Amino acid sequence: MNKILLTAIAVLVLVGIGVGVFFAQKNMDTSSPATTTQTETTKPRATNGSWVAGNVAVSGNYADADIVTLSDGRKRMYYSIEPEVKGNNLEVYSSLSSDGITWTQEPGTRRTMSTFPDVVTLPNKTFRMYFQNSGVIKSALSSDGLVWNDESGVRIDKNNDLSLVFDNVAAPTLILKDDGTYAMVYRGTINTPYVGEKVPNQNTQLFLWATSADGLSWVKQGLAIDSRNTTLYGLADGPELFTWEDGTIKLSFWSYTGVYWSDFTAGAFSTPEKVFALAESTQMIKFPTPTPGDPVYAKFGSAWYMYYGLHEKGIYYATHSL
Repeated sequence: MNKILLTAIAVLVLVGIGVGVFFAQKNMDTSSPATTTQTETTKPRATNGSWVAGNVAVSGNYADADIVTLSDGRKRMYYSIEPEVKGNNLEVYSSLSSDGITWTQEPGTRRTMSTFPDVVTLPNKTFRMYFQNSGVIKSALSSDGLVWNDESGVRIDKNNDLSLVFDNVAAPTLILKDDGTYAMVYRGTINTPYVGEKVPNQNTQLFLWATSADGLSWVKQGLAIDSRNTTLYGLADGPELFTWEDGTIKLSFWSYTGVYWSDFTAGAFSTPEKVFALAESTQMIKFPTPTPGDPVYAKFGSAWYMYYGLHEKGIYYATHSL
């Protein structure tokens, strides 16, 4: 066998490994809930200069974090067990932090049979959680953020005016706008792979959005982010609406090559731009790992923290220098 043929075979093997190990879905596995403090000393390498990758915040097979600020100034993080965990009941847990680095898990589970939790604080200081159940988005209420009672009905179903057939809708994120109404971005999953390039996922995920005056009845507004292009390759997941330092509303999410931001202004979403990655694409490996998933943001003092999931490892954080 000549040298040229051996070189070609080596290239094909490397490409196959790069695609095969990619983590495209978000959730993690553990046999028991993890009480968390920072324990790891090896930091992932970040490739974006504005965000500096830190260590683990919540270790274990967890993902899909969301954060609310409590009346005493502490933050509560809600997060889900990864569905791949054997014997799981789709539990949602919570942890508390005062500094953004050390998170202490609260006893018990917040919910079961719920994924992708997103929690908003209502005007009366109670809480509403939106979550996926049975392929649609539902909601529950809580007076203390710990014990939850289901609300009747469905908040968002799979129907749409875009002639798209969704296998499910999930991953809701909400923000209260200046006019007192709510905006929600959520994921729709099409059970066919992206057309035009061989990608790790066998489905296509994109974002839609809706508005509501009361958080219960929603008016669908159509497409928010279309992932069917050569930037996202059919994957947009883990959306998070939040207000950034300059007052702009950002839509953050992850795709194959990192974390992206889009501006939400006057009912429109700007072209997404990548803001954070742990590994960059190369000619040999187009979809590198590890991939930071499900980004969520919180500010502690003057420092911004991004929390993101790493498959089978936990929820990590990165800090931003303004």
